[in-house]
Amino acid sequence: MDKIAIANAAPRLLAWYDANRRHLPWRSAPGAVADAYHVWLSEIMLQQTTVAAVIPYFNYFIERWPDINALAAAHLDDVLHGWQGLGYYARARNLHKCARLVAADLAGRFPADEDALRRLPGIGAYTAAAMAAIAFGAPAAPVDANIERVVARLFGVGEALPKAKPRIKALAASLVPAVRAGDHAQALMDLGAAICVSGRPDCEACPLAQGCRARAAGNAELYPKKAPKKPRPTRHGWVFWALDGKGRVLIQRRPEEGLLGGMMEFPSTPWQEGAMEISAAIRAAPGPGEWRQLPGLVRHSFTHFHLELRVLLGVLDGRGRAKTWCALDRLGEYALPTVMKKVARHVDREGPG
Repeated sequence: MDKIAIANAAPRLLAWYDANRRHLPWRSAPGAVADAYHVWLSEIMLQQTTVAAVIPYFNYFIERWPDINALAAAHLDDVLHGWQGLGYYARARNLHKCARLVAADLAGRFPADEDALRRLPGIGAYTAAAMAAIAFGAPAAPVDANIERVVARLFGVGEALPKAKPRIKALAASLVPAVRAGDHAQALMDLGAAICVSGRPDCEACPLAQGCRARAAGNAELYPKKAPKKPRPTRHGWVFWALDGKGRVLIQRRPEEGLLGGMMEFPSTPWQEGAMEISAAIRAAPGPGEWRQLPGLVRHSFTHFHLELRVLLGVLDGRGRAKTWCALDRLGEYALPTVMKKVARHVDREGPG
């Protein structure tokens, strides 16, 4: 893409956006000032999640916690419960932590400065740039997967991801106009979602086709180039469906830090790469009992590994250290991650009934 094409890109892109913008619940009306709370909430939710999946969650959060002060006053368990199904639960914990900090220390107002935004919990380089541009009109260049793809094709970036990310970021910054930076960022997002899609883009409908190096070479589908993915290992473990004399199931809270932090779970052994013998699993059980293995496996995939869990069912006497026992018909009141919901369904299907 040459200098003339770069200079002409923003006006053509903004004209296309004005005619084709997506109407999303977190976006302000054309010409209106964006709500920083809406921008922040949507951008956190959209990390590694699709727009279609996020819309009902966003609407639920806005209805229940209409501003950042309301979210800051919420109990973390309620936030985690509302987040169920979105995954990557560290985002929800940081969302709540950030809301409390902004409400308590910043009078409920996000800073407009990109660097100041990055110092808040859960706000990284992309989210800070998106908020600075969309909510505050700063000439920032957020780069999500859609923008990354558009820019890589426009400039014919030959280096593979992730090494190409700094260059793509710099090239994206070269496209940002002095005015309407927020609309420009959202226009690039929409262009990548609707026109410059993965696979075969619709180059004939693209407002930036003129000057696009990948289109000129006829190989746009090859961009962005990616390094080969490493195979995900499989980890194994045992999970305990422990009942008391009243038929209630034992649940516990995971540590705040780490995978699924702060969520509720059924007790389990460590998740390890090698299989664990049933005798070793029983020694790790949450208490003595007559443990029996249920048939089948519970399978779940995380970002970096696959998980296979076998289920042990037993009845405990309820004595000993304090335990949280939950009636089966009240499990839905707790923030259980998807993998634990799979365990509950597996027990319902294969269990004592």
